[in-house]
Amino acid sequence: MKKIVILTGAGMSAESGIKTFREADGLWEGHDILEVASPVGWNKSNKLVLDFYNKRRAQLLTVSPNLAHQSLVKLEKKYSVNIITQNIDDLHERAGSSNVLHLHGELLKVRSTKNSNLIYNWTKDLNIGDVCPENSQLRPHIVWFGENVPMLDNAIEITSEADILIIIGTSMQVYPAANLINYTKSSIPIYFIDPKPSIRENYFRNLTVIPEKASIGVTNLVNQLIEP
Repeated sequence: MKKIVILTGAGMSAESGIKTFREADGLWEGHDILEVASPVGWNKSNKLVLDFYNKRRAQLLTVSPNLAHQSLVKLEKKYSVNIITQNIDDLHERAGSSNVLHLHGELLKVRSTKNSNLIYNWTKDLNIGDVCPENSQLRPHIVWFGENVPMLDNAIEITSEADILIIIGTSMQVYPAANLINYTKSSIPIYFIDPKPSIRENYFRNLTVIPEKASIGVTNLVNQLIEP
């Protein structure tokens, strides 16, 4: 069975109503990004950081997977599928995808500030005074700017085994995620789906650019790949 690896970014979830932080009206509007997504910001005002993610978490619980999320699930009928996402939402899982790796953490999880192995599911507000069993304050389970990406080695290994690579809704400007394309085997087909593609077909070997929003581009490509 051939292996498809799918890299997804903010554009994957935009049609579900989750804003992309690099847009003018994006997720981080009103905040310097380092105030709400860095260890420095956390140390300066953990209350501000907690409030920011509480709002994001509450909003996530009001939205649903879109057609692009749902279409990707169909690939599992014919291929071995791994999704590597930069997104911190759970929409891939809710749509029914079986193998999802979150490079940048998960909004519906929290972890201990002292022991990063203590991770818990969390759907309500997280407040100062919410602690783990070791009595350490809990924080969002998010990889902030300036922090290591603990799942990166796993993502590299998965990408290196791909027979087909599909990239959806990412600017290809956020590292180290954008570098994963360089770990693919030289001969495999690569598809890049984005309404405003940041790369052209001569950017990389065997690259096909599909300048569509995720719901259209993903649906069309999936139908093409699962045709008898």
